[in-house]
Formats: sequence, structure tokens, C-alpha cells
Amino acid sequence: MLTEKPKQIKTALIIGAYKSPNEKANSASLLDELQALVKTSGLDVAEKALVRVLEPHPRYLVGSGKAQEIAARASELEADVIVFDNELSPAQQRNLEELAKIAVIDRQQVILDIFGQRARSKEARLQVELALMEYSLPRLTRAWGHLSRQGGALGGKGEGESQLESDRRLVRRQIDRLKADLQLVRSRRATQRKRRERLPLAHAAVVGYTNVGKSSLVKALTGADIFVEDKLFATLDTTTRRVNLPGGQPLLLTDTVGFVRNLPHRLIEAFKATLEEALSADFLVHVLDASHPNVYEFHQTTINVLEELGADTKRIIPVLNKTDAIKDESTLHGLRLHFPDAIFVSVLTGRGLEELLYRMAGMLSDRASKVEMALPLDRTDLLSLLHRTSNVLSFGYEDANVRVVAAVSPKVYARIKPFIVKRQPQFLPA
Repeated sequence: MLTEKPKQIKTALIIGAYKSPNEKANSASLLDELQALVKTSGLDVAEKALVRVLEPHPRYLVGSGKAQEIAARASELEADVIVFDNELSPAQQRNLEELAKIAVIDRQQVILDIFGQRARSKEARLQVELALMEYSLPRLTRAWGHLSRQGGALGGKGEGESQLESDRRLVRRQIDRLKADLQLVRSRRATQRKRRERLPLAHAAVVGYTNVGKSSLVKALTGADIFVEDKLFATLDTTTRRVNLPGGQPLLLTDTVGFVRNLPHRLIEAFKATLEEALSADFLVHVLDASHPNVYEFHQTTINVLEELGADTKRIIPVLNKTDAIKDESTLHGLRLHFPDAIFVSVLTGRGLEELLYRMAGMLSDRASKVEMALPLDRTDLLSLLHRTSNVLSFGYEDANVRVVAAVSPKVYARIKPFIVKRQPQFLPA
């Protein structure tokens, strides 16, 4: 697997196959993205090429003549690996490797490799390892091809088959163990989420295509020290930080893993636990790179993944980032027509960030009220709760009470309701 690539694998020839002429432009765009993915994984790209395939070939995906050409070109370039943008079956992968005499992988394996390099939390590492094991199981024959023809009478089991079956059992046991470990981690996450939900803070999840500036946006809004890098999949582990909205209500803002076109389904499944933040959020902030030529397609990719996760019914604030990179006013006009409800921002210059904070506050306008209360001196627990979860506008001591004015959420309101002396509904700006 690519994660276990030897040190000498440094240079890649990348190939994209398409069927009809009207698919060529999209395939070229996907090949550009694959080039960025391969570079992110740590390899150099010697060359990229598009090839037309009338019908997928069962042996090589491409025709045998084209497969020979690709193998010869890889040899000329002294490439160490051939990377297909298309999904390869285990048999196609094995046949191409036998033909080219070098490693052959597909887009799915590149993404798995990047995830393996960048996973930091225990949960993310377990998810990546599980996806790798499930991906490798049908491909184990490659590892034992040199034994499969040794020994064994007709109808009997040779040494290679015995080794292969042994390895399959080992991998299946590892998969079962990883699933059990992951279930334990998810149970702990569910417990943590319940505790957080008891702490009555509003919550939003930042979602979007990879490398559109989600982490940079969270960092700019919250002032938190969050890892930011101009690479695909720079963030794999969710990060949650607090931001105070206009009018005072605090909001938990969670940065999530980015999406990509043709994201392997097993990764969608494997990272559902990580993306559960999107499911539990009060609303989503969908960040797009306004300067990217495929911004409309990236928008649809994210919507498709959210649908698979069951999060497409959430209220969404579209945010078009990197507007500072757009010099053509007609491009901005087209984006405004296509995304009439979007906030146009530039994290780099700070443009639009205040407007975004007000839009977020408006999403929660029905959740907060300005209240005045008189708390008994022995209810310091409620005073502490208000300081942790609400915007305390003023407080002072009066007789045997603590007089407090605060903007509170419905959950906090229910806790302090017996002590309220005055309420002003919908305190936050819409």
C-alpha cells in the first residue's frame, strides 16, 4: 500500500481515463486535483495524461495497447509509481503492476495515504487504519503472488494459498479489533457530546471542500491557535473553539475534515463519527473558495456528502472565501447571482467577517433573551453557569441577592427561570 511505500518511490506518472468527449473537461479537472493530492502525499509528478477509453477493459481498465504505452512511458520517465484517477479493481491493479514492473495505485489509495500521514487523534488513526485494512483485504494476492504457484496437487492447497488464507484471517481479525476499538471511542465521544449538550451553548460546524480556508476562518473568528496549511486535507481531526457573537451569546464553532470529489465511500463511512459534529450542530457554515474555477462543482460535492451523512436538512450559511483573489467584477457578480444568500469574505484581509458574525447571531436570534434576575447568595452555581454559557452584561449585590443582567439561551433560561424579574425576548440582532 502507498502508506508503506519504500523510500525509493518518489516520482509518479498520473493517468486519468474518460469515456466520452463531453467528460474530458471534468476528467482534466479531476486529474489536476489528483496531481495536488499526489504532491500532498509527498511524491513528485513526472507527468500527467488523459486517455480515452471506449469501454473499461477488465484486465487493465484501459486497452492492452494503451496499457503498454503507459508502462513504456513510465519507464522513459523513470517513474516509481503509476497513479490512476479511476478506481482500479484488485485484478486490474495486479495486472498493470505485472506489465509495468512498478507499483500501480489509484486515487482512493492516495487519499488513504494522506489520511494515514495526517491523522492525529486516536479516533482518526483508528478510522484510517480500518479503511486501510478494508481496502487491502481483496488486494492481498499481490503480496503473495510469488508463492501462489508453488507446490500442491490438483485441487490441493499450495504454500502460497495457505499463506494467503492465513493473512486474510489476520486482516479480518484486525478489522474486527479496529471496529471494536472504534466503537469504544465513539461511545466515549457520545458521552462527551452529551456533557457538552448539557452545557447549554449553541453550536455550529464549519464544512466545505478541502483547502477552501475553513481552519483559517475558525482561527480568524475565534482567535484560537489552530493549525493552518495550504494543502489538501490539512485538517483531519475536529477542533472546537468558542466565539462571542454580536449581542453577547457565545457559540461553539467546530472545524471539520474537508471533502473532495470522488471521496471513497469507505472514508465517508469511516469518518462519519468525526463528521457527527455536523449532525449535532444548530447550523452549518459552508465555506467555498470563491476564486476557484470549480467553485460550483465543489459546492455540489459538499452538498452530496452532507446528504449521505443526513446533515443536508440543517440550516446553512454559505460563505464565499478568498474574494480578495478575484479581480474580475463579472465573476463576483455571477457568484452573487448563484449564491444570493452567501456572505462574501476574505480571511486574509478580514473583509466580511463582522457581517458573518451578525448572520450567525441571527441564526440564533430565537435562542437568546435578555433577562434580569435576582439570584440568592447561596446559588453561586447558577452564577458560575451564567459566566460559562452566557453573556453577563452586569451584576451586583443587592440585599440578600445577586442582581444579574445577561443574554441567555433557552436551556439556561429554564435553569434560572424561578429567579427572573424581567425579560426582553429576542435580544440578539437578527
